[in-house]
Amino acid sequence: MLLSKPIKIVACLVLIFMLVAVRAFENTLFYDPFIAYFKAEFSNLPYPQYDSILLFLNLISRYTLNSVLSVLILYVIFEDILMIKFSGVLLLFLLVILLFIQFLLLNYFDENQKMVLFYVRRFIIQPIFLLLFIPAFYYQKKQH
Repeated sequence: MLLSKPIKIVACLVLIFMLVAVRAFENTLFYDPFIAYFKAEFSNLPYPQYDSILLFLNLISRYTLNSVLSVLILYVIFEDILMIKFSGVLLLFLLVILLFIQFLLLNYFDENQKMVLFYVRRFIIQPIFLLLFIPAFYYQKKQH
């Protein structure tokens, strides 16, 4: 199904607005004591107290929500089912890797790795992969 250009633009804007809403309402939608922690001057602070299971469930929920919106944006832009399937599998693989790294950082490394945790967490809670996929897929499309 080919979408007309005006429908693509409106759909992309709505989906982007939804990504922004996830970010805007992060404090009410998700349990994440690291939001306030990383907004503060955290370099000399110990990690906040947190419930590991609740934290990881909420990270998975947020990543999933951002990923679904990202895949929908990719579909609207490229309308390529194989690309969408590839994106979904890649996003799932990246989630597993990132959660494993975050688990290791929180449980087996000392708190000197705060910046590594900050950036790993950033990839989990923000739709950064969308910003990487759009130019990569655009380039791929232009090559064929």
